Amino acid sequence: MRVGVVGTGTVGQAIGGRLVELGHEVVLGSRDSANPRAVDWAAGRGDRARAGTFADAAEHGEIVVNATAGVASLAALEAAGAGNLAGKVLVDVANPLDFSRGFPPTLSVSNTDSLGEQIQRAFPAARVVKALNTMNANVMVHPAAVPGDHDVFMAGDDAEAKRTVAGLLGEFGWPAESIVDVGGIAGARGLEAYILFWVTLMGAFGTPAFNVKAVRA
Repeated sequence: MRVGVVGTGTVGQAIGGRLVELGHEVVLGSRDSANPRAVDWAAGRGDRARAGTFADAAEHGEIVVNATAGVASLAALEAAGAGNLAGKVLVDVANPLDFSRGFPPTLSVSNTDSLGEQIQRAFPAARVVKALNTMNANVMVHPAAVPGDHDVFMAGDDAEAKRTVAGLLGEFGWPAESIVDVGGIAGARGLEAYILFWVTLMGAFGTPAFNVKAVRA
């Protein structure tokens, strides 16, 4: 499958690298196709990986992953091009974390809205699924890095798109019973709000190598 990854940070590189390992063709997109981080990432990964612009990544992908910083996501996806996103599954991994007042961060959008919903409104022809935003990059693509059972959550309005994302999560190693569908894209409000607690837990644990399990009676 062809996947476009928008964003060259730790999350984008981790997801892109894992997809290449799994045999997918990946374009890692940034504002500038000569971005050193993207070029270095692609080097040595063979002909299934290359660097490009945001638009290159979105045009290439049958699935597109938004792995940009949440406060910059809408601008990055606008640069990627609405036409390049139309009809495609857009996996939104970003969190709207605002560090402008230091640490701990706040959310730039919350309560009555979410970044996931903003993206869906801005790109109505895209099929947005919020997923993987509740854990660190390594756990996203290697769930066995955390021992025992733990969950990944997703939200979106398009049932077929969520099935596609569930399949991709399965390739990463997530068991079907650990993929929790929380409903429509408005569910992104809770998934994004959780990240504030995640930051608190990371400070308490002294490591980002953890995740949560929803235990039902």
